[in-house]
Amino acid sequence: MAKITVFKIKNRSGFAAVCNGHLTEGRSKEQAQDRMTKALKRTSKRK
Repeated sequence: MAKITVFKIKNRSGFAAVCNGHLTEGRSKEQAQDRMTKALKRTSKRK
């Protein structure tokens, strides 16, 4: 599995996750990470 980087967004209330050219946002670190996991699953199905 690829490394997911989660960080706090400065001008917003929430967190963002970046991995393999994807960016997702969520209200908590866990939500942003879960959304990233879903995004990675969707793109792996396309290939």
